[in-house]
Amino acid sequence: MKYYIIAGEASGDLHASNLIRAISKEDSDATFRAWGGDLMQAAGADLVKHYKELAFMGFAEVVMNLRTILGNIKMCKKDIASYQPDAVILVDYPGFNMRIGEYVKSLGIKVYYYISPQIWAWKKNRGFKLKKWVDRMFVILPFEKEFYKQFDMEVDYVGHPLLDAIIKREAQEGREAALRKALDLSEKDVIAILPGSRKQEISKMLPIMLKQMEYFPNYQFVLAAAPGLDMSFFDQFKTDYPELKIVVNRTYDLLELAKAAMVTSGTATLETALFKVPEVVCYKGNVISYQIAKRLVNIKYISLVNLIMDEEIVRELIQNKLNTKLLKEELGKLLDNDSYRTKMLNNFDSLITKLGAGGASAKTAKLIVNDLSATNSIQ
Repeated sequence: MKYYIIAGEASGDLHASNLIRAISKEDSDATFRAWGGDLMQAAGADLVKHYKELAFMGFAEVVMNLRTILGNIKMCKKDIASYQPDAVILVDYPGFNMRIGEYVKSLGIKVYYYISPQIWAWKKNRGFKLKKWVDRMFVILPFEKEFYKQFDMEVDYVGHPLLDAIIKREAQEGREAALRKALDLSEKDVIAILPGSRKQEISKMLPIMLKQMEYFPNYQFVLAAAPGLDMSFFDQFKTDYPELKIVVNRTYDLLELAKAAMVTSGTATLETALFKVPEVVCYKGNVISYQIAKRLVNIKYISLVNLIMDEEIVRELIQNKLNTKLLKEELGKLLDNDSYRTKMLNNFDSLITKLGAGGASAKTAKLIVNDLSATNSIQ
């Protein structure tokens, strides 16, 4: 069967690539056309457009690039109509995918949504629209199954795909020493910096994060750079902190070594928790975008860790609260307060239990292929 898959960011590329491999095991004749990234291409998809050309985040940024976004939507619709797939699989990326899904349904093509759009945070009424054109929804957060019942939607909870990538990493003798050597790190304890992938936000947050190097000289600070960023972008920060280590495409290896982490809100907060690294969540962005979002978004927390647990188990420092003083206080507790660390790590264990046993890609692939096969046999 022919599959058309759309993912619009790095995390979507990762999860979609694993889904492609899982579908290929269930459907030996599967062919894939996609909007996504290098990982999806490596998994066997014919890539139409890279997600790096689609990355417009925040209200102000979207408005400034509206013409490009609308052009991409038009291009995608035309390509799907030409390709005539058996199914279109949408992976997160709601701003784009929700416009595509409704159109695809009008063509009589099956629409599957893997990793639900986070409408529970804002625009909850979108649930009624989703019900009209989504044939089947696969959700990865435990509270989402109950959330969609208010729209009379029976969705499939498949567990979080990060569990497969992280929890199942096998411990090997001598692994820590090997990783330190590979990343060119000393024997000092490691503090990881995960500043995200958007230059505007990094420019606002990173100077505050790096200031901590002056307060914790007995640790080595290591920054995980997003793969889409040019390394020269970080030269401006290394001028004041030449000892800063930067690694690329080795975030998981870094988290294996880290004693604590400063993490920009997003999927990385959950990844860090799954590695059982005590963390502080940081966010400071465009003032206009933040003020608009603050009035529209209806959630108690910005980190996935806290949202899933429905309580603040990791500290969130947002906008003005992300300052040198408060960050120093929190980082100090993460490093030196044993009871504080232990409580957070115990909460991470509870989080992992809540997320389930893993196997999200395999479960989703089997459900999609079986559903398509059943539909085709009826026709």
